[in-house]
Amino acid sequence: MDICFITPEAFPFAKTGGLADVAGALPKALAEIGQKCTIFLPLYQGIKARSINLSFDLELGAYRETAQVYQVQNLINTYFIRNDSLFNRKGLYGTERGDYPDNLERFTFFTKATLEVMKRLALKFDIIHLHDWQAALVAAYLRAHPNNFYNKTVFTIHNLGYQGIFPKEKFRLLNLPQEYYSINGIEYYDKINLLKGGLIYSDFLTTVSPTYAQEIQTSEFGFGLDGILKERCNNLKGILNGIDTGIWNPKNDKLIYYNYLQPRDKKINKIQLKTELKLDESNKPLIGLVSRLADQKGIDLFCDAFKTIIAQGFQIAILGIGEEKYHKLLQAMAKHYPADVSLNLRFDEQLAHRIYSGADFFLMPSRYEPCGLGQMIALTYATVPVVRKTGGLADSVFEFNPNTNEGNGFIFEEYKA
Repeated sequence: MDICFITPEAFPFAKTGGLADVAGALPKALAEIGQKCTIFLPLYQGIKARSINLSFDLELGAYRETAQVYQVQNLINTYFIRNDSLFNRKGLYGTERGDYPDNLERFTFFTKATLEVMKRLALKFDIIHLHDWQAALVAAYLRAHPNNFYNKTVFTIHNLGYQGIFPKEKFRLLNLPQEYYSINGIEYYDKINLLKGGLIYSDFLTTVSPTYAQEIQTSEFGFGLDGILKERCNNLKGILNGIDTGIWNPKNDKLIYYNYLQPRDKKINKIQLKTELKLDESNKPLIGLVSRLADQKGIDLFCDAFKTIIAQGFQIAILGIGEEKYHKLLQAMAKHYPADVSLNLRFDEQLAHRIYSGADFFLMPSRYEPCGLGQMIALTYATVPVVRKTGGLADSVFEFNPNTNEGNGFIFEEYKA
């Protein structure tokens, strides 16, 4: 098949989280079994690609913006949409102060430009695979203006909590027929909801684990869209994400201290990690937490349980950024227990690899978790996951039974410290 991936991020070019890992790994895995894959991305700050000398203007409401097209060609042919005023910025979607106020304009432009590139280069695909709200408008445009350069659209929900909601006054920027702003279209409580458009106008829907596919059809996890998802349940499937074991592999990982094949050989990584993080180098068990520091990830639960965890003789290595309230709480904890807590408020790919390889346990106390890749990476490095039973965590971590030696981790169900 000839498959086109339209995504706001993909490793190694641009990454804020698990979406990038999957959007980088899945096309690669498909290509390795003989499928032809193409990726479309915005040309963000710092991406190096070559110009293919294709540029054009696009309408955004009443004004026009220019798109230039760049390319990286290897196993996966990747096209980049360049517009420096929209994409040459520090963050992909915003800064620590919040989302960029023109995200609707940015990703409307991106989705329009991808379709225009297909048209101008006469690219044809069996499947156009759309990822999250930033790519959802493609499905609406293809429904409004049918053409012959694709067969089916698939829309993947990576996290239903992020929907791309904007003021209704911006609808004119989309250049869609007026009837698309309705209860049967992208209108949502008197606002624009781009993810809703992906759910309605795509031919097939997937999400990132079987359990999450069931959860999002409930009011608890449906974020107001459970009714639509129930209606489309025959065209919705949960498929568990995977990881690229060429990148995440203790046998040949160049970012860790010491490569190993057996769990017993992790010890060198643990000692070196404690030294780097200036933790007390006793033989206390070490818990790793690599996460966005947000409510969804159960950081409130972790903070509630923190003193008990330390009192029981554990050390903790934390890596991530997120909500300011958690930054402050965790900073106070780290200051109070400097020998046992290392707090690293940043994105650091190398340190992430080292925590996965050096920790004894990996903690994911998520309130909800569409899939989660951290537990899969941890298992690859023989680091025992401790998780809440939700979403993809329930589909990939199974309670250890000391009588049969079956299972691969530890699970709790009730959302309590």
